[in-house]
Amino acid sequence: MKKLMTHIVAGYPSLKKSEELLRLMAKNGADFIEIQIPFSDPVADGPTIMQANQKSLEAGTKVEDCFELMKKMTKIGSETKFLFMTYFNILHHYGVEKFCSRAAKCGCYGLIVPDMPIDEEAQEHYLKNCRKHGLAPIQIISPLTPERRLKMIAKVAAHPARHGALASAEGFVYCVSRFGTTGQESKLNPQLSSYLKKVKKHIKVPLAVGFGISNKAHVEAVWKEADIAVVGSKIINILNENSGDLKKLEEFVKGLKL
Repeated sequence: MKKLMTHIVAGYPSLKKSEELLRLMAKNGADFIEIQIPFSDPVADGPTIMQANQKSLEAGTKVEDCFELMKKMTKIGSETKFLFMTYFNILHHYGVEKFCSRAAKCGCYGLIVPDMPIDEEAQEHYLKNCRKHGLAPIQIISPLTPERRLKMIAKVAAHPARHGALASAEGFVYCVSRFGTTGQESKLNPQLSSYLKKVKKHIKVPLAVGFGISNKAHVEAVWKEADIAVVGSKIINILNENSGDLKKLEEFVKGLKL
């Protein structure tokens, strides 16, 4: 069965509204939801999500607020899996092991860290702590990822996070659909199919595709090639266009799965 992943920035437009938004998306078909911990320099994000990060930080959103939001969501009894998306600076300053432990206690499914350093020591420390605490360490690739890197990621992705003796999550690999930063687009990358065929030669876990996915046609096109379609900036744009009213957003998310 094909899956849908959506995205919010915690604390935007407020923590209360974030909670309402998460509940709405979980109720209306989101199989996975990224809860982004706001950061001052979100290098992988386009203008929409960058602005949401800034507004959230200006409102005083802290990492602890994000943990509390995660804990609330994982207790609602939904089948939706909630992930943290953040930048390595936040993990580094919080302490990688401490962060992974806290995230796991809050019920987090996995972590997406776009700027994770590629040096082996940092990677190993991160992966070791994800596995120790039962978090799926979601790896990210792009059309520029070289074959040798794909082979390395394939090895990591083949070993799910573990909690005690039990594998807690198969996880998936996040495939950036095009060059650049996040943001809705009118057309998908025309090379998406050939790009994913190359990826599938090495990576055997489910594939998620994000960046530029903004309507049902995009989602269906992704589902022909991959397992999970990721919609991010469009969610925030709809929220902005409707002054925080969630009715239009509910219709949009529900429509993506119909």
